Amino acid sequence: QVQLVQTGGGLVQAGGSLSLSCVASGRTVSSYAMGWFRQFPGKEREFVAGVSGIGITNFADSVKGRFTISRDNGKNTAYLQMNSLKPEDTAVYFCAVDKSRGAFRPPSFWAQDYDYWGQGTQVTVSS
Repeated sequence: QVQLVQTGGGLVQAGGSLSLSCVASGRTVSSYAMGWFRQFPGKEREFVAGVSGIGITNFADSVKGRFTISRDNGKNTAYLQMNSLKPEDTAVYFCAVDKSRGAFRPPSFWAQDYDYWGQGTQVTVSS
């Protein structure tokens, strides 16, 4: 079993930056894909960014060029750096681990492919 604990997030003005961290425990996740999703009120979780075990990344079109994802396998941690934030980025952000995809395939865009989830972190961008 894998447990994910998120830190970071909060309130920032439009144009600002925030970062999120996701620490995994229970077992090493270095060969698993890690992803970030967000959820708007009343909506399904949507993919934001993902990184495979060997560092292949995927991004939602809405965040390309503004967000970066990285991981430190030695620390069992994934990071999401969010720059040039917009009010429409306001959401609850979740990290997730996909244990089935393998380290060499690009991370999945689909929430149902992910097996473990963090607790969620509010990100609020004021205009």
